[in-house]
Amino acid sequence: MIRLVIVDDMPDIRNYLAEELAAASEQFSVVGAAEDGTEAVKLVDSLLPDVVLMDIQMKTRTEGIYAIRIIHERHPDIKCIALTIHEDDELIFQAYLAGAADYIIKTRSIDTIKNSILAVVNNRLLLRPEVGQRLIQEYQRVQNQENRMKETMQVMLKINTTEYEILRMACAGMSYKQMARERYVEETTIRSQINHILKKFQKNRMKDVVALLNELHIF
Repeated sequence: MIRLVIVDDMPDIRNYLAEELAAASEQFSVVGAAEDGTEAVKLVDSLLPDVVLMDIQMKTRTEGIYAIRIIHERHPDIKCIALTIHEDDELIFQAYLAGAADYIIKTRSIDTIKNSILAVVNNRLLLRPEVGQRLIQEYQRVQNQENRMKETMQVMLKINTTEYEILRMACAGMSYKQMARERYVEETTIRSQINHILKKFQKNRMKDVVALLNELHIF
């Protein structure tokens, strides 16, 4: 018998899942239900189910993810399946990082949820194509960001102390006039120094340099 706990802030969904899963397989036994993450953690501590079906967005956008993290830390053998109505890339990765064994959109069929439960209980990795594609896209995004960081740091190594201070002030939103006043120089001097910076970054506009540095959290 596979013992289940269902967590969702909507009673109708909790009842629907409990009834449909019980009808889907004689192996399933719903031993408890909770309406929020705090109640879910207490219930899991008490009942020690095999699988927890966890709604991600309840009182807060990521309440379920926080609950999954606690459950996974306390009971690593208990499988958590994240449920949500949104295909949100950020939530998908947060759920997996928290310890979720699978991630399912609520609109999927009961058979999909049933198969997921059976897979995670048997320690099978169930990575659906759409999730796999998102993982690939995220990997590519991280790789691109790492490449931009390496290229930017190579340029930063060529930046002198004065140019570094100008970049810092630019990222803080200071105007050329404010920079000149801060450094006790003429505005034309600031503009000349910025031209040198643009050449090093191979950019035409200072706002593009600032956007890059802010994106990479250089300052």
